[in-house]
Amino acid sequence: MTIKIKKCRLADIDKLQEISYQTFNETFKHQNSSENLKAYLEKAFNFEQVEKELSNVSSEFYFACFDNELAGYLKINIDDAQSEKIDDDSLEIERIYVKSKFQKHGLGKILLNKALEMANKENKKMVWLGVWEKNENAINFYKKMGFIQTGAHSFFMGDEEQTDLIMTKIVE
Repeated sequence: MTIKIKKCRLADIDKLQEISYQTFNETFKHQNSSENLKAYLEKAFNFEQVEKELSNVSSEFYFACFDNELAGYLKINIDDAQSEKIDDDSLEIERIYVKSKFQKHGLGKILLNKALEMANKENKKMVWLGVWEKNENAINFYKKMGFIQTGAHSFFMGDEEQTDLIMTKIVE
């Protein structure tokens, strides 16, 4: 088993868009209406939106490859790219998405550690993320990795307002 992490470039936009659709759909289709899921996917992962996010100098994407197959990705944000202003010294993990067939192989931990490495590189004191209150697997994973719940905010899946828990971790 070989796991490699590589930074995404603009040339990777098609792969990033495809894995974004796939992983988000796999994770959330069973708990959301098809209409709301479709509306969110079309808004969040259309070509122009993905291109805009990939081009933002305050955001970075990293692919995780498992035995040379694209298995998941990480999106981190600093400064004005963060989806919410938490703290000037913070880095946001906006997405850690792993294809279902590659879950339970340590990829989430590897991607999370990449985010912590980047927080150190950027001299950030805290890492934060939002996780849907009904995503118990992810919540338990983040707790195991040392994150604590420090707040909550609204997240819109189509026209449905949902609650994301804000979880934070001090960077050591």
